Amino acid sequence: MTKAPPSDDAPHLLIVDDDTRIRDLLNRYLMEQGFRVTVAGDAAEARRKLAGLNFDLLILDVMMPGESGLSLTQSLYQDKTVPVILLTARAEADSRIAGLEAGADDYLSKPFDPRELVLRINNILRRSASADAPKIEQVMFGPFTFSIPRKELRKAAETIRLTDREQEIMLLFALRAGDTIPRHELIGDDAEVGERTIDVQINRLRRKIEEDPANPLYLQTVRGIGYRLSID
Repeated sequence: MTKAPPSDDAPHLLIVDDDTRIRDLLNRYLMEQGFRVTVAGDAAEARRKLAGLNFDLLILDVMMPGESGLSLTQSLYQDKTVPVILLTARAEADSRIAGLEAGADDYLSKPFDPRELVLRINNILRRSASADAPKIEQVMFGPFTFSIPRKELRKAAETIRLTDREQEIMLLFALRAGDTIPRHELIGDDAEVGERTIDVQINRLRRKIEEDPANPLYLQTVRGIGYRLSID
């Protein structure tokens, strides 16, 4: 059965990559996931398409002939026009930091699982959609309520004691409830915190929240990527 094309109101993505194989693969896969997709082979072509079309998100390769992906990202960030996910063959921390400093919203190293790219796209689109929404004061899940201004977790009338680090993790989960949050975002800028440390901190939070920490209902693992707070 032929799959229906994406609807006219589906998010519109611009893929910019000089590698024809990757460009075609992403074009096909993301259209199958319900996105509208336009492609460009370099930054110059991307600028022409950005001038004539509206996009919800840009997926941009860093290393391209001519203008670099970082340069294009920086100019887009200055104009505040469209969110950016950078794709690169470089996995070093310095490369990731350079991309984020240029204004990218997220960063993915090649090779990657296209399913992870879709998760990151959806996370960014949800954040963009909620940017103009009324500010929420609290998030409720199961018998728990987390107050965003106070960074306070309560179960009915009982206050659950959290460490400073646990408060920051819960704040990130509350602000992006339902989103999959990659481990590197939970680590943040603290170079001394590694992925193993994050896993330990999540397990400690689960012992305070979950009836069965080994089978969590709320702080769920998204295998190979990170964690999410389920509020369903």
